[in-house]
Amino acid sequence: MPDPARSLPPAADAPAATETLYRAHSGWLLRRLRRRFGVEVAEELVQDVWLRLLGRPGGGAIRSPRAFLLTVAARLSMDQARRARPETRERDDEIDGGQADQAERLLLKQIVREMPPPLRDVFLLSRFEGLTYESIAERLGVSVKTVEWRMSKALAHCAARLRD
Repeated sequence: MPDPARSLPPAADAPAATETLYRAHSGWLLRRLRRRFGVEVAEELVQDVWLRLLGRPGGGAIRSPRAFLLTVAARLSMDQARRARPETRERDDEIDGGQADQAERLLLKQIVREMPPPLRDVFLLSRFEGLTYESIAERLGVSVKTVEWRMSKALAHCAARLRD
C-alpha cells in the first residue's frame, strides 16, 4: 500500500481526497506555518488551505502533497497581502501587504529581496501591480517567453524558500 505522505490518488471524490490529505498532513502544515507566520495567522491560513482544497475539482494525482500544501498556503498568503494593500503605495511598500501580519510581511519581503533583479521585477509587476505577461514584456523590453521563464523561476524560488 502506498504511503499517504508520499502521494495521493487523483481527487475524483474531492471531499474524501481532502480528508485523506488532512489526516496525513494537517499537523505538519500547522507546525510549519506557525514557524513562518505565527500562531494566529498560521491557524487562519491552514483553515483557508483546507477550504480551498474542498473546492478543488478532480484531476491528476498529487505527487508531493507537502509541497502542494505549502504552495497553496503561499499563494493564499500572497493573495491576502495583495488584497490588503492600498492602491496608492509605492512598489517597495506594496511588498508590505497592507495590514497583513508583521511576520508574514517580513518573510515575503525577504523572499522577494533575495530574488535576482530580473526575476524580482517580473514577480512584482505580475503579482503586485497586476500586469499581464504581455504588458510586462513590453515594459521590460523582453519577450513574453522570457517573462514566463522568469516568473516560473521566481515562483520556484518562493516555493523553495517556503519549504526551508
